[in-house]
Amino acid sequence: MMVTRQVIEDLLYHEAELLDEWKLIEWAALFSADGSYLIPPIGNPDADTNKSLYLVHDDRARLEQRALRLLKKEAHVEYPHSTTLHNISNVRIIHTEENAVTVKCNFATYRTKREMLDCYVGVNEYKLAEENGELKILEKKVILKLDSLRPHGKVSIIL
Repeated sequence: MMVTRQVIEDLLYHEAELLDEWKLIEWAALFSADGSYLIPPIGNPDADTNKSLYLVHDDRARLEQRALRLLKKEAHVEYPHSTTLHNISNVRIIHTEENAVTVKCNFATYRTKREMLDCYVGVNEYKLAEENGELKILEKKVILKLDSLRPHGKVSIIL
């Protein structure tokens, strides 16, 4: 699979824009049919998913359900929606295989809600692959570089 960093950056910037515009259904569609979205425990990015409690561990179906749920008025924690700004930097191609490419990038996601500003920082690890002629996300792993979720206390937005 031959994918340039520019093509990858375009995908990641598009993903950030969809999240900031709360186009969560379109965001979920960026994932492959067997894609997954992971946020491991803080301080343990390589935790075993069978033995550790992940903040988020969604397959594609759960990802779509999460997106639909966050768009409803009944999702009180995100209604009205937070204002977010996703920044991506230092995009690097880590490994290229025949069927997939592994990418890392740094991120800062700013969230403002009820006159409070939160900043989540970390590293995103992606596995990308072509599916039906399009570059899709096989896996997105969000590694938070925080000591704890305080003062945030929770992750109610999609990082």
